[in-house]
Amino acid sequence: MKAETIQIGQTPGGQPVQGINCSGEKGLEVRLSDYGALLLGVKSPDSEGKCEEITLGFDSIEGYFQRHPYFGATVGRFCNRIGKASFSIAGKEYRLAENDGRNHLHGGVTGFDRRIWGTAVRENDGAVTVEFRYLSPDGEEGYPGNLEVLCSYTINDDNEIIIEYEAVTDAPTPLNLTNHAYWNLGGAGSGNILDHELRIHADYYLETDAELIPTGNILPVTDTPRDFRQGKVIIDKNNPDKPLDMGGKTGFDHCFVIRKEKPGSLVRAAEISDPESGRIMEVETTQPAIQLYTGNSLDGSPAGNGYAQHAGFCLETQHYPDSPNHPEFPPTILQPGEKFSQKTIYRLLAS
Repeated sequence: MKAETIQIGQTPGGQPVQGINCSGEKGLEVRLSDYGALLLGVKSPDSEGKCEEITLGFDSIEGYFQRHPYFGATVGRFCNRIGKASFSIAGKEYRLAENDGRNHLHGGVTGFDRRIWGTAVRENDGAVTVEFRYLSPDGEEGYPGNLEVLCSYTINDDNEIIIEYEAVTDAPTPLNLTNHAYWNLGGAGSGNILDHELRIHADYYLETDAELIPTGNILPVTDTPRDFRQGKVIIDKNNPDKPLDMGGKTGFDHCFVIRKEKPGSLVRAAEISDPESGRIMEVETTQPAIQLYTGNSLDGSPAGNGYAQHAGFCLETQHYPDSPNHPEFPPTILQPGEKFSQKTIYRLLAS
């Protein structure tokens, strides 16, 4: 496994932007950037050994400076949504940016995906680790406390992309970190992902309202289109009862509760495959939930690099959305003296 660091551009404010290109013996290629701790792209071999781009993104770093669909982004301080863009800690209310209607989405207007991170690269036997560090100051995007964050990517010769997060704070603050890569195992731009075969190890999902804010109800997937326990195509185009209407857009944008015997343990969360290319992805995580998003808002516009609806899927490992406003959910308030630590593995195979 090898790594190369190059300058790939500069921000509108004149800061240089670095790219880190990692390549392995089995054909896996991963491109990262210190801007947003972005996963810029992944190339992986199919069943015949042909390597193709399997993530959605832009051809140059300049595309990521606009407001895009969070292609490959490291999302924080709080990924997903916080209802009414507010929460309280110890009786004190904090107001956040309303950047999703009246709600807060993916860390706000200038979240972690739009910051330059410090970078260190380590090459080991059969693996490369790229560490990104960022200090989020007290009050950034309305969040309390100075937060030190480490996001590391380890790419190895087993064709695994291992993403680990660590964080500490000097004041109580909400924290929920994920990577927002859009995948298409048939190849980026090859068509939609609705016939990918997906299995999610989850017996329950979070019910949401019309604004995709959790109601607090955790419902069984049994006898619903959200039952992926045995594996099935994402949406059966021959069965009109299967597609879901999510705010007028067909598809999935749901948070699934990962089946676990012990909180925080590393377990299998999902498997997904593309029958035509033979590519398979396995997802393991320590996080309690996984968000399935099927690119419902992609509309072919330049802001999304021309990708059409359902051109990619996201499997975002995370804590529950709007957790600061739901004390019954697993806690997401990081306290001083505690250490946030989470791990996710994306394993790429071919049949």
